[in-house]
Amino acid sequence: MNPYWGTNFFTFFQVLFSRLFYLNGPSLTTDEIQMGTLSCIAICCGLIGPFLVLKKMAMFANSLSHTILLGIVISFLLLGGVVLSDFSHLFVGALIAAIFTAILTEGLVKWFNLAEDASVGLVFTVLFALGIVLSTLFLKDVHLGIESVTGNADALSLDDLYHALLLVFLNAMTIFIFFRQFRLSSFDPNLAKVLGIPEGVFRFLLLFLVAATCMIAFRAIGVLLVLAFLVGPYLTATLFCHRLKHLLFWSSFIGIGASVFGVALSRHILTEFDLALSTGGIVVCLIGLFYFLVLYLKMLYVYLTRVKLRQRANF
Repeated sequence: MNPYWGTNFFTFFQVLFSRLFYLNGPSLTTDEIQMGTLSCIAICCGLIGPFLVLKKMAMFANSLSHTILLGIVISFLLLGGVVLSDFSHLFVGALIAAIFTAILTEGLVKWFNLAEDASVGLVFTVLFALGIVLSTLFLKDVHLGIESVTGNADALSLDDLYHALLLVFLNAMTIFIFFRQFRLSSFDPNLAKVLGIPEGVFRFLLLFLVAATCMIAFRAIGVLLVLAFLVGPYLTATLFCHRLKHLLFWSSFIGIGASVFGVALSRHILTEFDLALSTGGIVVCLIGLFYFLVLYLKMLYVYLTRVKLRQRANF
């Protein structure tokens, strides 16, 4: 029996803390798997989101959420009609479509001098339209569930958690090893070139990390929720800190907080009001709420500081 069944918001954390030191893979409940998977993806996004936003490529993740449809359709056709609910058969096609999207987006910038946002918009619309055309022509009688793009954070398994942990390791090691190169190529690409850093290589490496993150999210919680993780926590963190290392930490921490509180709030609403709301939707709402809350506190702090300065000036 799930020990979180029938708990409200506060008793949820009481149960969690009582089980915290006895958790292991087989004993994890669905709520704990949700918190673990969401938190891992939040960390992954917190590590790469700041660099993506600094490069003005945040909408690349949104592009992936649409262009993977092309990979799903082609995989379905080549495999002769696998069950669409079996993500393992479609994951490879979606990953190839994501990598192709990254290569094509970067290629238009590097070889045809297109602006980054224009390149994302062009690739996004063309590949998504091609996916729609193919699905209309060959998949008329097949229902592509919304979970193929948005995921389902309420039906996660241990495999999703293990994949998310592997992705945390990949992103963390890459950022740790190449932090200096990513920082220079994000803030000053021209200086990076002068210092001999191949800025284009690290731009593509960043896009590859985003593509891999979105594919794990496609398998687990959906790339739309990942887009919120990529942008929201970072924007919140910029309201009270400005050093890049601190931004990476706080972006991840805010994402983890939204994940844990989102699962607890989802359980609370189910217990108190008998409403089974989407956990992913609650997490996205909390990310937005955190931003406006921190923004309000910052504005209040600035106002109180100005009042104190005026009082001192009067004396």
